[in-house]
Amino acid sequence: MSNITRFDPFTGLSRFDPFWDVDDVMNKFMLRPVLHEGLEKIEPQIKMDVKEADGKYVVKAEIPGVKRDDIHVTVDGNRVSISAEVKHEKEEKEGERVIRSERSYGMASRSFSLADEVDQSKVEAKYTDGVLELTLPKKPGSARKEIPIS
Repeated sequence: MSNITRFDPFTGLSRFDPFWDVDDVMNKFMLRPVLHEGLEKIEPQIKMDVKEADGKYVVKAEIPGVKRDDIHVTVDGNRVSISAEVKHEKEEKEGERVIRSERSYGMASRSFSLADEVDQSKVEAKYTDGVLELTLPKKPGSARKEIPIS
């Protein structure tokens, strides 16, 4: 007997824009809770803004409820990766008997490519109030050059 797989019409669309997130669209239309068995099952996500100004990129990523030590950032040329280990624990007790225990552990990650290479020796990262702010200076001499086609 062969396996049955569900067709997802949005799978191919995410490759055109690295910041477009199919899961984000599903959440906005409230389809995600219907597709999963409850709100507890929703995977952790990293929401972010990327801005370019004064020869650098500034990235602000929302990673609430995560310890600073559980966040990892890597920069390789123009590729930036952010990952975080997310832990949520909630326990309700009545006396000595545990009535309800909700724990979720997971890994959230985002990777994206920038137009210019990043000077890795000057990268700065700050994590305050659940927001990770990265300052990614552009590498000198990595300006784009348009090549004329003959």
